[in-house]
Amino acid sequence: MSSSSDAERTEIRRQKIGFVFQNWNLLSALTAGENVELARQIRGSAQHEDESAQEILRLLGLEDKMQHRPSQLSGGEQQRIAIARAVITRPAILLVDEPTGSLDSANSEKVLEMLKELNLRREQTTMMITHDREVASAVNYVIEMRDGRIVGTR
Repeated sequence: MSSSSDAERTEIRRQKIGFVFQNWNLLSALTAGENVELARQIRGSAQHEDESAQEILRLLGLEDKMQHRPSQLSGGEQQRIAIARAVITRPAILLVDEPTGSLDSANSEKVLEMLKELNLRREQTTMMITHDREVASAVNYVIEMRDGRIVGTR
């Protein structure tokens, strides 16, 4: 990557990496379905190449929320919409920042189960950043860092 040009790195991010940000970054003027479809448009892929937003939202239990705007959704629903947007193009790597940071325990459990299911179904690598030890205990491999240094693995 370090020898790649900026344009090449941008293309790799667009084609190979899905991002789920801590604050979800949903566009308030778009519906849930439009927020998910936006990722496909940014990638430049045709709809037939991937699952539809409706199929992804059905997988995540949100098929009845397609026409809702983010302000009409709960925090857990918004988080799942952000995940749907990140996975619709089937990226090889999914980067997830504090996926349960602002969720209650029930929604946190749903999000973690969903990430595991996506990993199994799509053979997709998920890298998650969390400060929550309970969340970290639910994953297959942990790299623990302190002050920017690796201090342990399990």
